[in-house]
Amino acid sequence: MLGMFLFLLGLITGFASANLKNPRMGLAAHLEGVMNGTFLIVAGLIWNDLNLLKKVKTAAYWTLIYGAFVNWFITLIAAYSGAYAMSPVTGHGFMGTPMLENFVNAGFISVGLTMVFSVAAMAYGLRGNLKTV
Repeated sequence: MLGMFLFLLGLITGFASANLKNPRMGLAAHLEGVMNGTFLIVAGLIWNDLNLLKKVKTAAYWTLIYGAFVNWFITLIAAYSGAYAMSPVTGHGFMGTPMLENFVNAGFISVGLTMVFSVAAMAYGLRGNLKTV
């Protein structure tokens, strides 16, 4: 359900992207919503196959949800405000206030850390579940 909701948010973001301060970053927010929504749907399909301790599986679940939604949200904030932190290609020629740039920067760092943890945990949890053809 959450994956489909994020996918929907990504689609809606696509309609608004041309009207944002930085339309190129708006396109990135659209893609983040659509791709992360799809990723959450796929993660849900394999979730019961993960061989992880309950605490690790719970942590992976919440960091995955956080990372997917916050990635879309921070990118959307950057598009709306013109912040360019950690996005030199899509943010070229734009700049937000120092406080906003720090907020976006911290958001992207937190997303990177949480997504690496959750995906690594999921990959580890799939060990032994691969079937040979």
